[in-house]
Amino acid sequence: MNAPTLQDIREAAIRIAPLAHRTPVLTSRGLDEICGAQAFFKCENLQRTGSFKIRGASNAILALSDDEVRGGVVTHSSGNHASAVACAARHRGIRADIVVPNNTPKAKQETAAGFGGEIHLCEPTLAARQAAVDTIQQRTGATMVHPYDNPLVIAGQGTAALELLADIPDLDAVAAPVSGGGLLSGTAIAATGLKPGIQVFGAEPERADDACRSFHSGKLEPLLTSDTIADGLRAALCQRTLDVIRAQVTDILTVSEAQIIEAMKLIWRYLKIVVEPSGAVPFAMLMAHRERFAGRRVGLILSGGNLDLEKLPWQT
Repeated sequence: MNAPTLQDIREAAIRIAPLAHRTPVLTSRGLDEICGAQAFFKCENLQRTGSFKIRGASNAILALSDDEVRGGVVTHSSGNHASAVACAARHRGIRADIVVPNNTPKAKQETAAGFGGEIHLCEPTLAARQAAVDTIQQRTGATMVHPYDNPLVIAGQGTAALELLADIPDLDAVAAPVSGGGLLSGTAIAATGLKPGIQVFGAEPERADDACRSFHSGKLEPLLTSDTIADGLRAALCQRTLDVIRAQVTDILTVSEAQIIEAMKLIWRYLKIVVEPSGAVPFAMLMAHRERFAGRRVGLILSGGNLDLEKLPWQT
């Protein structure tokens, strides 16, 4: 299976029900006035483990056979997927080895360890991540649960949009942050399957814009830099997610670091919730490209809330 279907996403919603919360959708007249549109915030920052990642990780891990998890599971992650895999593995009673880049915020490392994950630090490159995973698999026989290049993970991530459109069915558009593309792919499959004609947008930092470039060129473009405060968006697309995104996403729009910080502050001020930089990127996109969304009803997936409160992005 190269990509999941809407039916796969519906089945994932049933499978993950014991682990994933149905998160609320918040609104704010003040934020609507600021961005010139009607924004509906799907609060995955309030999700179990603090991000949407529990959806995909639990769907993949709960779908594995007993033989496939005999050696446990292993993954690499910049933080949120790490916690999700550790949580889902603990629920199933199996070992989880987690490879984490050494520049991942301490808060995210501690969360994954708190769920029982065995943390292995590596250099912050995709090659280093994969090399560490390979070594662990050779030693333990663990099954890899990729953060996004996995149809079961993508199906799980799509359940957030499934819930969003069940709660707010008359949306004109939906937007999600994009890194490896699992969330955006699942969102696009769910949204366009439920409501043909709806527009789906990816939101990405200017400093990690490989998805935007790949979307427009039609081929996988290298991640030239990942020097962004949105630490959850430092991965690169794979062919599977690019194919879905090219077929079903309207556009991918980028935002600056300053715009991400402003979005975080406004969400904190008006909605009274903590959102990490990656989670604030869709609202930053709505403000930065307001002419694209003027007067429209837009669902925004706030992907996570695992923010290190001792080191806020606007503190020097």
